[in-house]
Amino acid sequence: MMGVGQTSATRQGAACAEAAGTVRRVSVLGATGSVGQSTLDVIARNPHLFEVAAVTANGNAQALAQIAVRHRARIAVLADKARYGELKACLAGTGIEAAAGAEALLAAAAMPADCVMAAITGAAGLRPTLAAVGQGRRVALANKECLVCAGRIFMESVRSAGTELVPVDSEHSAIFQLLAGAEPDTIERIVLTASGGPFRTWSSERLERATPQEALRHPNWSMGRKITIDSATLMNKGLELIEAYHLFAVGPGQLEVVVHPQSIVHALVGFRDGSMLAQLASPDMRTPIATGLAWPARIAAPTKRIDLVELGGLSFERPDETRFRALAIARQAMEAGGMAPCVLNAANEVAVEAFLAGRIGFLEIARLVGEALEAAATRGLLAPADDAAAVLAADAATRQLATHLLQRHTRN
Repeated sequence: MMGVGQTSATRQGAACAEAAGTVRRVSVLGATGSVGQSTLDVIARNPHLFEVAAVTANGNAQALAQIAVRHRARIAVLADKARYGELKACLAGTGIEAAAGAEALLAAAAMPADCVMAAITGAAGLRPTLAAVGQGRRVALANKECLVCAGRIFMESVRSAGTELVPVDSEHSAIFQLLAGAEPDTIERIVLTASGGPFRTWSSERLERATPQEALRHPNWSMGRKITIDSATLMNKGLELIEAYHLFAVGPGQLEVVVHPQSIVHALVGFRDGSMLAQLASPDMRTPIATGLAWPARIAAPTKRIDLVELGGLSFERPDETRFRALAIARQAMEAGGMAPCVLNAANEVAVEAFLAGRIGFLEIARLVGEALEAAATRGLLAPADDAAAVLAADAATRQLATHLLQRHTRN
């Protein structure tokens, strides 16, 4: 697994550090989001193992200041430079440094730390995460866009810097654990599971009338609004296929998705000897976060323990890519390569925002993304990018394109 995992020397060093009681410094990028808050919860429960170095957020000065004080961070940084004065006032007399702006965010990501939790959502997380990667330490990756939009560039940076990359998405964390020590040529297939979301059993006719409120009622997970909609469309699983493609050095044909409504099995790996291994855990992000922070050690996490008898049974089914076209579109983008996944992601963000605002229907999310990919191809936007700036330019161009296409879908 190129770029994912670690050498035996690194594993031994981490284990020895824990045994010796060494406290590891952790920076949390995106501290006010759901993953950031769960990360800080895990850290607070293990004060003998971790301390907080830097915390960042987009523009919520008061929330970030409260987090910084509660967790005794060294520095708090807002991406929104206009909110610097408010943040500084909130932190007055605490001894915690305040900073704001794009450059300050990059500096916070690159400051000395044993681990950086990269949990900034969206394309805005690409540059800060690359800055963290450049330090050559551990990056616990919870930002999808780094791999979806810039997978080749990002993984080359990981290898060049010698960074230890540990994925934090529950599915990729599961695969990471299942593949520990496995040789690439022994892997036959990787299976990601999907809950199916709130609309798993709905007909196409009923999906046409689905409301944002209904789509936000995820049966198993508590997540942010955007990712919850992605779960309902199965786009989230399509994005995770693209992530897995870059993380685990397998071919597109080796990646599968199955619907597993209970969300207990997070991934499975099939090997050439006929064995199939599965990772099971309750649907709580604090489990993969604990893995990302402490691997190869196992630390306590306050998650519900699995009772197989109580569960009674686990079921699996194939996803319906006719009703949920987003998954098929994402797979096509993965196979096309270049900037197709970046275009897919940007167009999807525009479409999801429009759906949440009541401007388009649920099924029009996938339709708009498909149209954006076709239009981007005719405009030459799918060619591979050479650096992060080119990726962000493609992202911006796609958002403009998708916003234009949105006009033909918008409800009166």
